[in-house]
Amino acid sequence: MENENAKKKTRSILLIIVIAAIIGIIWYLERDAAPSNSSISSTGSNGNSENAGLEGGIASSDVDTSAIDAESSKYPAAPELAGIVHWINSEPLKISDLGGKVVIVDFWTYSCINCIRTLPYLKEWHEKYADDGLVIIGVHTPEFKFEKENANVENAVKQFGIKYPVAMDNNYATWKAYANHFWPHKFLIDKNGRVRYDHVGEGGYAETEDMIVKLLKEAGKQVEKTESKVEGEGPSIGVIFQTQELYAGYSFARVDLGNTEGYSPDNVLDYEMPSSILADRIYFAGKWKNNDDNMQHAETEDGQVILRYTAKSVHIVASSTNVSEPSLLEAKLNGESLTEKNAGKDVFIDKEDGKSYVRVDQSRLYNVIGTQADYGTFALALISKDEKFMIYTYTFGS
Repeated sequence: MENENAKKKTRSILLIIVIAAIIGIIWYLERDAAPSNSSISSTGSNGNSENAGLEGGIASSDVDTSAIDAESSKYPAAPELAGIVHWINSEPLKISDLGGKVVIVDFWTYSCINCIRTLPYLKEWHEKYADDGLVIIGVHTPEFKFEKENANVENAVKQFGIKYPVAMDNNYATWKAYANHFWPHKFLIDKNGRVRYDHVGEGGYAETEDMIVKLLKEAGKQVEKTESKVEGEGPSIGVIFQTQELYAGYSFARVDLGNTEGYSPDNVLDYEMPSSILADRIYFAGKWKNNDDNMQHAETEDGQVILRYTAKSVHIVASSTNVSEPSLLEAKLNGESLTEKNAGKDVFIDKEDGKSYVRVDQSRLYNVIGTQADYGTFALALISKDEKFMIYTYTFGS
């Protein structure tokens, strides 16, 4: 009898685990439909309730201006842009001068993979709705020091094909004015300068566009939503078990280095690679300078960075102390050179020696393991060939 009860108990536990897993999968697949609300819009700007009855839209001839203005007044006024040190694609703008238009204030930074994945949607909205009064302002608030450089941001804007205004918020003044805490984070402002909606992170694109169209119609524009042509990366069950973003610099690191030597701020340490490594920890071999936001290879002898991760794709944010003389990295996965099957778009395979390399010639995000690679747990080794290479962070996709 005891054995039978034990079996029943075991089956019950297994059933609960299976049900919990199913609920988790459903939540993940559906999560884009429920955008987060920031503190600035918590007084009433709930994305779901604001979009109730959006289907069919509002014809401009049916607009009740007084009712719209009364509804708009319930929402918080958009803070003014503050402390902008440089503008790209535009003369300086003020929110107060954009009355009658619909404005998106998009907080981003150019080396952020999550921000980069949202750019095709922002560019499409600019193309579709700018002539109808949509103004997108990309507020570029830097995460790393190199993202404060005008030339770096201007080059990124050009490479990404961004045509809308970009404001460089190097000192976080606008970020603080909006009580922001995330990259990316979009705030949608109506014709009266009120924050009607916001969304944190990726996803929620259809709902955000619904709100853009709604607010343009409130502004009296004859506009209809059309099908998006953007092919975004779809969700994958693998992401549930994906390694989280890892930072290399001592001021940014959320977990300790895998090496027993640990960090020694602003000093050069000679790291030894242990015989075995833990998952989701960064390990170094050779001499490395401990900087606040990166680790810099500090000798001409080969140095290594090794990480055991779980995901499909891998990106790194990296730079060189002299971008006019690119750093060369050799990349290996489980001890083998990368192949066409798993190599990222920033990897080239040398025709002579068959080895896989990354040429670090800018301060930016580099795709090392591509989205076409298999999902699983792997050991990625990056071998630095000079003392110019700097690594900031790892990010992942599945």
